[in-house]
Amino acid sequence: MTFADQCRALGLSGLLAFGLALTGCNQASTDNTSSTTTNSATASSSSNSTTTTTTTTTSGQKGTYLIGMSQANKGEPWRQAMNDQIAAAAAKHPELQVVFADAAQNNAKQVADVENFIQQGIKLLIISPNEAAPLTDVVAKAYDKGIPVIVLDREVNGNKYTMWIGADNTAIGKMAGQFVAKWAKDNKANPCNVLEIRGLEGTPPTKERDNGFRAGIAANPAVKIIAQQTANWTRERAIPVSQAMIQANPNFNVVYGENDPMAEAAIISAKNANKDLSKILFVGIDGLPTPDGGIKSVMNGRLGVTYVYPTGGAEAIDWAVKILEQKQKPPRKVVLKTEEVNKSNAAALYKKYGGK
Repeated sequence: MTFADQCRALGLSGLLAFGLALTGCNQASTDNTSSTTTNSATASSSSNSTTTTTTTTTSGQKGTYLIGMSQANKGEPWRQAMNDQIAAAAAKHPELQVVFADAAQNNAKQVADVENFIQQGIKLLIISPNEAAPLTDVVAKAYDKGIPVIVLDREVNGNKYTMWIGADNTAIGKMAGQFVAKWAKDNKANPCNVLEIRGLEGTPPTKERDNGFRAGIAANPAVKIIAQQTANWTRERAIPVSQAMIQANPNFNVVYGENDPMAEAAIISAKNANKDLSKILFVGIDGLPTPDGGIKSVMNGRLGVTYVYPTGGAEAIDWAVKILEQKQKPPRKVVLKTEEVNKSNAAALYKKYGGK
C-alpha cells in the first residue's frame, strides 16, 4: 500500500470513529430526556413538595416549551384550583412542560422561585404574585431577558410584563356591597353592622375588594363597617381572628369575608358564640364549584351569597400557546367575568361550572 493509500484509509477510519461517537452521544441525550418525563396528573396532585414538575412530551415533537408557574401559596383552595386548571389545560398540549413552585406566602421564596425558573431556561413565566412590590423587580428581570410573562390575579408594579389575566376585584366588591345594602333594607336592619375580614395587606385584591364593598354599601346609610381585621386569605387564620372580632363586637348583622374560606371561618366562630345564624348574612368571594367550595355553601344555606372569581388558569395556558407557538401579540389585560351566586341560582351555577 502506498503512503497516499494509507492516509486515505486512516481518514476513513477517523470519520467512522467520529460518527460512532456522535451516535453514542445522541442516544445518551435521548435516554436522559425520556427519563425526566412525568405524568401530569400525578405531578399536579403532589403536595409533599413546594416545587412540582409536570412534563408531557411525544415522540417526533418539534419542540418542547418549558413554562414556569410561580404560585403565591397553595393554602387557599382557590389557588390550588388555579394550579389544577393550569395542569389540566397544559395536558392538552403535549409540547408544553409546566414546572410549578409554591411560595407559601413568602415573598423571598417567590423571588427565589422565579430566579430558579430563569436559570432553568423557561420559555414563558406564569406568576400569581404574593405581593406586588416585592415581586416587581424579579418579574421585570424575566421580562427584560425576553421571557414572556403572564401575571395572574394579583398585579405587579410597573409595566414590565406581557399581559395580566384576572377578574375585576373592585367590581366584585361593589356587587357584594350592593347586595348587603339591599339585604339590610329588606330585613329592616337599621343600623346594619358589618364585620369585615380582609385578605393579605399589601395585595391589590384586598384593597380593591374593600374599596368596592364600601362603594356598594354607600347606597344604604344604615350599613356600617364596625370592625375589620386581616386573616391572610386562609380559613385557619380567620378562625381566631373572627372569634376575637365577634367577642369584641357582639352586635353585628353581616360578615363580609373577602374570600369564601374566611367567611366560612366566621360561620364557625358565630356558631361557637351561640349566635342565631339565621339572622346573620355571611358574604364571600371565590365561588368554587367543589364539595367544600362557596357555591355548595350557598346551596347548603351557610353563605348567603358569594361571587365567582375565575382563576384564569385555563386562559393562561391558552395564551401561552398563542404567544409561544402562534407568535401572537396578546392584549395587555384580559378581564374575566364574574357571577353572583345566591340561593335561587346556586344549584344551576354549580352544574354550569362543573361541580360534581
